[in-house]
Amino acid sequence: MKERQTRLKAIINLIKNNTIESQDELLALLLKEGYDVTQATLSRDLKLLKVGKVPDGKSGYMYALPGDEDSPESQAIYIQDFLRGYISIDWSGNIVVIKTFPGHANTVCNALDNLNMDEILGTVAGDNCMFACLREGVSGENFMEALKKHIPGIED
Repeated sequence: MKERQTRLKAIINLIKNNTIESQDELLALLLKEGYDVTQATLSRDLKLLKVGKVPDGKSGYMYALPGDEDSPESQAIYIQDFLRGYISIDWSGNIVVIKTFPGHANTVCNALDNLNMDEILGTVAGDNCMFACLREGVSGENFMEALKKHIPGIED
């Protein structure tokens, strides 16, 4: 049992400190660390640790631990997802409308949700646009100011 715990800690450290795209890559890194495990054992370990795959901000996916959403790498990925998908931002009252490329609204919405902006009460995505409901007293201008702090250089 002790070896399993140390192996799990090694997996956590490897995922936190490397961009790992596949189980084969993780198996090779574990082998360098002195852990000779099978793919089946690694799959069980990843399931136990609740490891998932998230976009790597380029064109693929990488392993991530639960709760890693606030890491600088994850923030950069959400910013890239937002910038890649949005076309325009407009608002009326406390509703913000963000037009996106077809099929990108969900990704843009998820990125915005994960920026954890206090100004936003909630979001809803369609296919080529998404809506953000702002908290009471927050204007569209306030929202854009806050968004520009998260994503410098964004145009509305």
